[in-house]
Amino acid sequence: MILTPIIIVGCVGLFFGIGLGIASKKLQVHIDPRIEKIAQLLPNANCGACGFPGCGGFARQVVAGKADPSSCVPGGSKIASQIAEILGVEAKTTEPMMAVVHCKGGTNEAKERAVYDGIEDCHAAAIAGNGSKLCTYGCFGLGTCVAACPFNAIEINTNGVAVVTIEKCTGCGKCVSVCPRGIIELIPKVHKIYIACSNHDRGAKVKKYCSVGCTSCSICVKTTPSGAITIQNNLPVLDYAKSDNFIPAAYKCPSKCFIDLVKARPKANIDTKCDGCGECITVCPIKDAITGEKGSRHVINKDLCIGCGICLDSCHVHAILLWGGLGYSSSDKSKRQMS
Repeated sequence: MILTPIIIVGCVGLFFGIGLGIASKKLQVHIDPRIEKIAQLLPNANCGACGFPGCGGFARQVVAGKADPSSCVPGGSKIASQIAEILGVEAKTTEPMMAVVHCKGGTNEAKERAVYDGIEDCHAAAIAGNGSKLCTYGCFGLGTCVAACPFNAIEINTNGVAVVTIEKCTGCGKCVSVCPRGIIELIPKVHKIYIACSNHDRGAKVKKYCSVGCTSCSICVKTTPSGAITIQNNLPVLDYAKSDNFIPAAYKCPSKCFIDLVKARPKANIDTKCDGCGECITVCPIKDAITGEKGSRHVINKDLCIGCGICLDSCHVHAILLWGGLGYSSSDKSKRQMS
C-alpha cells in the first residue's frame, strides 16, 4: 500500500520532468552573445540619445539591425568602431556635437522684474509668472538642464546662467529636450563660436532689459559675405554647414552677444614671398590690420589681427600663414560665457 503512492508520484514527476525538458528546448529564447559584448562597451549613461530605452535596449536593437553602430552619441567614433567590429560591419563616421546655451544675460546684464521664490526648477518658474527676468527669452538659471545631464557637463555659473563644459559634453541632447525655453542647441564641436542670445525683440527695446542682447542690427550678416548668417525672427541664425568660422561676425558685434570659446587665436603673418598685390587688404574685415604699398611686401598688425584667416585664401602666392595655436580654458567657465 505504501509502494503504490510512491510509484504514482514518481511517474507523475517523471512525466512532468520530461514535459518541462521538452518545453525548455522548444520554447528556449536564444540570446545573441553579441548583445552582452556590446552592452559592456557602452557608457551605460542610459541617456536615450540613441532613441532607445537605455543602453541595454540600444544593444539589442543594434544587433537586430534596427540601429546604427554610430547611434551611441556619448560613445563617439571609438565605441562605434568597436561595435561595428563585433557585428562585422562598417561604422559610419558622425560629426561630434556639443550643447551650447543661447543666452549670457545673467544677473549682471539682464534686469529683474520680480524675485522668484519657488521650486528650483525651470518648468516651475515658467508656470509661476514666467520667471523673474524682464527678458522672457533668456535662461532661467534654475538648473533643470544641470539635473538632466548624465555627464555633469552643465552648471549654473555665479552669474546665474547655464554653462556647458565642452570637454565633458557628449552631445547626447538631454539638456536640449528639458529646457522649457528651448535655448539649448547642439552644434558641431569643431565650431567654437555661437550666438548667445534668444531674444526676438529688436533695437532699443532689448537694451532696456539686457546689455548683451541682440538688437538685430544685421552687422554680423554684413560681415559674413558667405551667407552663413541670416536674420530670422529678429535673431541671427548661424549655418554651420557652410565653411565659415564666424570670427569677424563675433568680433564686430556691437552688443557682444556672440561667444567665442577660443581663448587665444593665431595671428596672420606675411612672409617674403608677398608680391604686394593688395588682395589681402581688400578682404580683411578689420581696417588697418594689413598695410603696405602696392608692389611691396605687406605687414600684419598683430594687435589688430583677429585670426579669421580670410586673407589666406586671397593670397595667390601663398605668402600668408597663421602663427600660434587655438586654445580655450575649461576652468574659466564664467568668462567663456561673459566675454
